[in-house]
Amino acid sequence: MTAFTAPRHLVLRSPGERIALRLPVRALAALGLLVLAIVALSAVSLATGSYGVSLSELTETLRGISISRAIDNVVWEFRLPRTIAAALVGAMMALSGAALQTVTRNGLADPSLVGVSQGAALAVVALTVLFPELSPAYRPWLAFAGSICVAVLIQWLSHTREGSNAIRFILMGIGISAFISSITSALMTYGEIDRAMAALSWLAGSINAASWRDVWTLAGWSTVLLPAMLMMSRAMAALRMGEAAATGLGAPVHWIRPVLVAIAVGFAAIATSVVGPLGFVGLIAPHAARRLAHAGMGLNLLITALVGALLVGAADLAGRALFAPIQIPAGLLTAVIGVPVFIVLLARAKTQSY
Repeated sequence: MTAFTAPRHLVLRSPGERIALRLPVRALAALGLLVLAIVALSAVSLATGSYGVSLSELTETLRGISISRAIDNVVWEFRLPRTIAAALVGAMMALSGAALQTVTRNGLADPSLVGVSQGAALAVVALTVLFPELSPAYRPWLAFAGSICVAVLIQWLSHTREGSNAIRFILMGIGISAFISSITSALMTYGEIDRAMAALSWLAGSINAASWRDVWTLAGWSTVLLPAMLMMSRAMAALRMGEAAATGLGAPVHWIRPVLVAIAVGFAAIATSVVGPLGFVGLIAPHAARRLAHAGMGLNLLITALVGALLVGAADLAGRALFAPIQIPAGLLTAVIGVPVFIVLLARAKTQSY
């Protein structure tokens, strides 16, 4: 049964009215528009490239009707996995940023900014340069281990007797990121040239080599981490008001915080292990989602994921279409967009601290 209680909200009730959801209409509209934008962007991405494919040919190919072997290979083997991987990576980095910002109560937290992505990158580069004989299947696990170590280190270093400090957390993260990046650079400088070049290409955050194996890796981890995060959405909403308020509201803060950190690290580490570091996606997407529509934490997380998917998908498309035949890695474009956003947010945080 569905009933409108007010023009701005939609109430969904179960048949026995044991469960009721009050959803903002604006947030639902934003969710639908983002889905349509991602579908449209995906269609353009699949049709754009050095081998042109018309929308009619694309539609027939996706329906399983073979027009030509060349179009089948271009769409199914190259562009489709790349497009899906870009959307999944964007969503995972965005959700990682949302989880970190909730845990730290710091709007400047981002997996690439506070060292989480750099920890994953160091682990993957070490695997590529020092242990090339190991299977790429170890990448996600090593990336997760590297990220969780960095996350724990930064939390420990930024903690004081008065508690956690937002600016101290960011500064510690930037310092640790720089230190880890120097180690990564040293590995590439003194490693064998072919391995170093492979690592350098990966570090740029390029999605052009994404395969179906990468898509299944990203999708598999997302189906585990996303439901777990959505199940904790109510506790996350309470945690935004502070530990004392969350405890008073009955949220199990003592285990919610470490689990959220693990989920944030898992999202960022898996995404980084597949396509390399993508800067500032986790910073931009949560802020953009909150500006699009005010909603409950669960719906806000879905909007955040879609904003991240749209951002990375657009960056990947622009990187390979605007300067063709030269391909610009998506990570470089997200950094170009993210740096001004970070400066603005940092200026606002500094103003509010006085």
